[in-house]
Amino acid sequence: MNFNEIALSKGFELLQPSTPGGAYQSVNIRGNIIYLAIQFPIKDGEYLFQGRLGKELSTADGYKAIQLAALNAVSQLHYKVGIDRLEGINHIDAYFQASETWDDGPKVVDGASELLLTLLGTKGTHSRAIFGVHHLPRNFSVGLTLTATLNR
Repeated sequence: MNFNEIALSKGFELLQPSTPGGAYQSVNIRGNIIYLAIQFPIKDGEYLFQGRLGKELSTADGYKAIQLAALNAVSQLHYKVGIDRLEGINHIDAYFQASETWDDGPKVVDGASELLLTLLGTKGTHSRAIFGVHHLPRNFSVGLTLTATLNR
C-alpha cells in the first residue's frame, strides 16, 4: 500500500503542494535535516479559515485549520522528499492569530500533532512551540512550520 492509500485509509487525502508565495523554497534540505516553509490552511488554491480565533473563528475551526496546514506539510514532504526517506519529524512551530481573550492555543495545535501521529506513526513524534501573533499573511488564522530528519 502506498502512502496515498495509507492516508486515505485513515480519512485524509493528500493535497497537491502549494507554490511558494515569494523568493524561497517550500522544502529546503541541509545535510539530513529538512526545513519546511510555513504552511497555511489552503486547499485546491482556496484560502480557508481566515480571521481571528475567538472572534471570527472558534477553537474547533482552529483545530481544523491547523490540521489542514499539517496535511499540507505532510503532502509537501511526500511529494518533494518521499515519506519513505523520512526518519521522523523533529519539531513544529505553530502560529495563530486570535482575539485578546482567546487562550486555547494548545487545543488548536493538537490538530496538527494528532494528524502527524495518525499519518506517520512514530515518525510523527515531535516537540512543538506555539506562538500567538498579531497578524498572519492573507489573514490566515494559523500557520505551521516544521523540521524533520532524513534517514541516513
